[in-house]
Amino acid sequence: MAAPTTERENSLGTPLKPAMADSDPDPESEDGDLPAYLAEFVEKEIGSDLKSLKKVSGLLEKLTAENKLLEEQVLTVSSSVPLRVSSALSAAEESRACVEALLQRERVLSNTLQQHLQGAQVWADSLGQTLGQLDTIERHMKYLQCLARIEELSDSIQQFLMTSSVWEAVEAVGTMASLDLGLQESGCAHLQAFLRETLAFWHKILKDRLASDLEEVLTQLHWPFVSPPVSTLSPPANAQELHSQLELLKKPQPSWAGLPPATPLSLPIQIMLLPLSKRFRYHFTGHRQTNSLSKPEWYLTQVLMWMGNNSKFMEEKIQPILDRAGAKINAKVELCRGLLSLAQEKLAYDAPRLLYDDALFCHLVDEILQFERELRTTHAYPSVLPGALHILLEESVFQKWLSVERKMAVEKVDAMLSAEGAWSSQYRDISDMDELKAPDCAETFMTLLLVITDRYRSLPCSRAQLSFLALQRELVDDFRIRLTQVMKEESRSPLGARYCAILNAVNYISTVLSDWADNVFFLQLQQAAVSLGEEVWGPLGATEAGRLASLEGSLFEGLLGLLERLRGDMMGRLLEAVMREVRDKAQPYCRDRWLSLPSQMDQATMCLSSSACPMMLCLRDRLLQLQQLLCLPLFQSCWQGLAERLDHFIYQDAILYNHFNEGGAAQLQFDMTRNLFPLFGHYCKRPENFFKHVKEACIILTLPVGSALLLRDVLNQAEEEEEALTPDSQRPAPESALNELGVYRLAPVDVQILLGLRASWPGQ
Repeated sequence: MAAPTTERENSLGTPLKPAMADSDPDPESEDGDLPAYLAEFVEKEIGSDLKSLKKVSGLLEKLTAENKLLEEQVLTVSSSVPLRVSSALSAAEESRACVEALLQRERVLSNTLQQHLQGAQVWADSLGQTLGQLDTIERHMKYLQCLARIEELSDSIQQFLMTSSVWEAVEAVGTMASLDLGLQESGCAHLQAFLRETLAFWHKILKDRLASDLEEVLTQLHWPFVSPPVSTLSPPANAQELHSQLELLKKPQPSWAGLPPATPLSLPIQIMLLPLSKRFRYHFTGHRQTNSLSKPEWYLTQVLMWMGNNSKFMEEKIQPILDRAGAKINAKVELCRGLLSLAQEKLAYDAPRLLYDDALFCHLVDEILQFERELRTTHAYPSVLPGALHILLEESVFQKWLSVERKMAVEKVDAMLSAEGAWSSQYRDISDMDELKAPDCAETFMTLLLVITDRYRSLPCSRAQLSFLALQRELVDDFRIRLTQVMKEESRSPLGARYCAILNAVNYISTVLSDWADNVFFLQLQQAAVSLGEEVWGPLGATEAGRLASLEGSLFEGLLGLLERLRGDMMGRLLEAVMREVRDKAQPYCRDRWLSLPSQMDQATMCLSSSACPMMLCLRDRLLQLQQLLCLPLFQSCWQGLAERLDHFIYQDAILYNHFNEGGAAQLQFDMTRNLFPLFGHYCKRPENFFKHVKEACIILTLPVGSALLLRDVLNQAEEEEEALTPDSQRPAPESALNELGVYRLAPVDVQILLGLRASWPGQ
């Protein structure tokens, strides 16, 4: 039996070649010779040594056993594989047979079904034709029934009207309207058009009939009240009957489909407004003298008067009828809406005709704003309903309004700055009202901005409000530039009244804008500005947008920064001017002979140094002058800044420039603590806290000799240890020793310099 095709080794470790197939004999075997691989095997196992032949029997046994094992494996495999294959083939054969049977049944059923359908097709065609005819007949019958119903309802309505049964006719019309609702999905366009024409026909007849009856009743009730009602007039004899008829005529009508969209006002209110509408158009249209472009207040006031004259009748007579009928209508508001529509129509017609006349346009805007205030306050017109302001929001009208506001504001600013009393306060003679000492021009300017705010505050559009706010910001910046120009002209005399008035003006505007930044109205505008973003303010940086959204910043933040810079610049110029005078007056004092002054014990009483008198007088006069000219916040900032500069000046030019004996140090301390500091004591409780350098220098210079020697040793030793980098942790720091003496501002090195200025040391 042939060996497996894979190469394996025998028990002797020699690989066995696979058996050669009959179709591919070894070339060497064709001549009857041994195969080459067999010759190699024999050569390897036996060789040419004849003594090795005894190994042949053992080799043969092993090969035989191995061959037997291989045969058993082959027999086992060949016997198991056919069983599984035959089982699978049997299952496949059974499945094929089932499929064939099913296919045969399907063919039989399909043929049977086709034969049945062919036989039934004739009946189906005949039945379909009959059903189609029945459906057509049914639709025709419904069509005719609908026409009959329409005719029936029309006859009923006509009969009801002939017998004056108006409300029965109204109910019949309502039934006809319901029929129209049912036909909306039918697709019968001609039938629906006929029904709607019939419905509109009867609606008009009923409307005219009811309107005529209502007008007759209203006439008997003296409607409308074109003048204020007089309560002393006695009611008509048939007043109760008239009110009953009025209530009957006010009965709510059904909402009918198919008619044109209803007007915003209910039909009874429209009828009631007809006589007022006729009067309005008679007086305020055409070529009559009452129709004047220059007098919009005539028709606006007339509308407000009619609202007031008729509101009581609407509340007392009409509203109860509407309430009993379950109509959710406010009679007074409906009347105001109707009258307001007359004014809106007139305003919309007149406003574009006034765009080229600034004076008349401004007058129109003022009258519209006044009309809106009266409408919302006096007549309690709901804020959710539009008033007259939307007329001003039409693009061309709104841009004209902005342009006129800008032009008039600039003209007023020019006039107020050139006025004679522009830089004087109108409250200068009233101390409790002149805290900010704002000059007249600044106060007038902020009043102008406030008036602009009041004018656009009630606009129903945030974008329009922000446009006005942008105008205000522009005006403030322009006014700041004007103040800067005037300031530069007055900078040669910064201690003059006009310069200080300009400084007060800058401070006043900044204060008012800071208050506005916290106002609820401007905070709401700030949120609107964040929402609209680039539409109003242009591209905003992420930081600026974030600050506005979180309310950390404000809409006036940029302007406040510019005003603060201008205020700081002006304050610096002012203080520098005062310090120039003080330095000039203080030169003799700085050059005084501090080293040779008599000791305090040699003087009966201490008095101010004669060389310090000019400096002290100059300071006193300038402080009093600035207190009168500047507002309190500015003056406080001014004297504190002056004290700071004076502290550095005296310390640098008077103290560090000289040497002091005991008398000189005592005199310096007396001049400072008993004369200079009290000059500022009028404005605070502890003025010495604003002269820390001078105060602490006086402490060092007037120390007793022993204390001064001890302090000098402590400072020197601390300096030596610091230079040697061997600080003693047990020894107290030099700052502690200075603090015990009341010295907190001066550093140890400064104290050492001051100690060096003392002339009275032992042995000297």
